[in-house]
Amino acid sequence: MASINVSYFFIVLFLLAFSANAELSSHFYSKSCPRLKWIVRAGMAKAVNRDKRMGASMLRMFFHDCFVNGCEASVLLDDTPTMRGEKNAFPNRNSLRGFEVIDDIKTEVEAACKETVSCADILALAARDGADLLGGPFWDVRLGRRDSRTASESEANNNLPAPSSNLSTLISMFAVKGFNANEMTAMSGAHTIGMGQCQFFRTRIYNDTNINSAFAAQRRANCPLNGGDSNLAPLDSTDIKFDNKYFIDLINQCGLFHSDQELSNGGSQDALVRTYSMNSITFRKDFENAMIKMGNLSPASGTITEIRKNCRVVN
Repeated sequence: MASINVSYFFIVLFLLAFSANAELSSHFYSKSCPRLKWIVRAGMAKAVNRDKRMGASMLRMFFHDCFVNGCEASVLLDDTPTMRGEKNAFPNRNSLRGFEVIDDIKTEVEAACKETVSCADILALAARDGADLLGGPFWDVRLGRRDSRTASESEANNNLPAPSSNLSTLISMFAVKGFNANEMTAMSGAHTIGMGQCQFFRTRIYNDTNINSAFAAQRRANCPLNGGDSNLAPLDSTDIKFDNKYFIDLINQCGLFHSDQELSNGGSQDALVRTYSMNSITFRKDFENAMIKMGNLSPASGTITEIRKNCRVVN
C-alpha cells in the first residue's frame, strides 16, 4: 500500500510539472472557448476608451506577473492571512492598476466558458490588446497557461527591476529570465506608453547629471523634493501613443526614470537606442518578438496550478 501511495505521489508531481510547462498554442481555446479573444478585446476596448492609460497599465501588469515565477497570474491574487502576495511589493504597491478590468473580463469569460480559461491567459491577451489599441504591434499570443495557487511579495521585490537600476543591473536581471541585453532594451520600449509616479523619478530629476535641463525643470514643477509621491508624469512625450518616441527622448536625455536613461548613457545599448529612434519598424518587430518570448515564461516545475474562478482568490 505504501508503494502505491509513493507512486501516486510522483505521478501527481509529474502532472503538475507538465501542466506548468505544457506547450502553448494560439488555438488552445478554439473549441472550448471560441469567443475568448473577442471578449477580451471588447473588454480592453471599453477600458482604454474610458482611460487611455489602461493600455499601458495592463502591459505593465503582464510584465510584473511574468517576471515573478513565470506567467501564472500570481500578481492578481489578493493577500490572505497566510500569504503576502505581490500586490503590496514595493514595485507594485499603489502603482499597479487595472485589476478591476481583469475582473470584469473574467466575469464575461466565465459566463461564456465556465471554468475553462485561466486568468493568466486573460492577462496575456489583455496586455497585447491594450498595446495594440494605443497603436502598438499585434503579436501572436499563445495560450494554455494555468494559474498559480500562491504568490510571493518577496519574490516580486527581488525579481522586478527598479526605476533606479543601472545598466549592468538591468542586463543581469533580464539575463536571469533568459533575455539578452538587446531584448531587454526592446522590452523597455514599453515605456513609450503610460505614466510614472514622482516617487520613482524624483532622484533622477534632482540628482542625475545626464538629464536635459529643461526637461528636469518641467518634471520638477509637478514633483517636489518632499511630498507628491503619486504625482504623475508621462513616460515619454507621446504617452498614449505606441511609437518610438521613447528612444528619441533617451537620445535627448529626457528619459523619465534613471533606468530608462541608462539605455543611452555611453554604454552597450546606445547603438540600438539610436537604431530604434530612427527605425520604428525595427523596434516594433523586436518588441513583438520579445513579448512573445516573455509570454512563454513558465512557472517552476512542481508549481501547483489551477483555473481560477475568481482571479483574486484561489478556488
